[in-house]
Amino acid sequence: MTAEATLDRTAAIDRVVELIETIEAEPMPVPVREIWVYGDVALGLDPIDRLDIYLTKDILLRGDTDAAEQYYQQHGVKGVGQSVDAEWAEEFPEYIRANDNGHAAPEKCLAAHLLGDDEPIHLEVCNASFDENVTQRLRGALANETYEQILDPRGVCLWVDGQWDDDLLDRLRGGELPFPTLSGALESLGVDEETATEAADTVSRYRTEQTGASVRGDVI
Repeated sequence: MTAEATLDRTAAIDRVVELIETIEAEPMPVPVREIWVYGDVALGLDPIDRLDIYLTKDILLRGDTDAAEQYYQQHGVKGVGQSVDAEWAEEFPEYIRANDNGHAAPEKCLAAHLLGDDEPIHLEVCNASFDENVTQRLRGALANETYEQILDPRGVCLWVDGQWDDDLLDRLRGGELPFPTLSGALESLGVDEETATEAADTVSRYRTEQTGASVRGDVI
């Protein structure tokens, strides 16, 4: 990644604050319950190659079948009113994104609404909390030796159900949060030393290959 693509630490944290304020102020395609940052920004690095943000979302339980059918007939996208909120789609049609099956994808819609295409930001979106997804992803990555799929466990929760953690935000700004190396963090989760080192190197190489805004969605 070129130096021009990095983020000054202060600017990165300000960008997180701006994103949270947007979620508070504007309708979202799905309800957002928790907002975390993890990886480089949590470690106090400056500058930051990529800003990693984690959103815990709720799944829409009361789908509007009529709205979904009407939207599909008019625009060719399935699931608006079921997987993403119909009123949000009406207000922000420019942010609607679909998966390969033509179905509205909540994580892609959130990324379109919250991120600029060229920002060096990675967004993780899941219905489960950060800690639960860390464990789930680690289990799968170890079983399949797909270490690049590991979710960096060194995370900080800044916002839950509309409540800010101002103390953690201040400590994040000051780079005062003590975290181990990634391999050390993986070892604390029960990974043996050799595997943890290899996995950490794989994650690091994978991250350096990413450019611009990216998003991943998981359902647990």
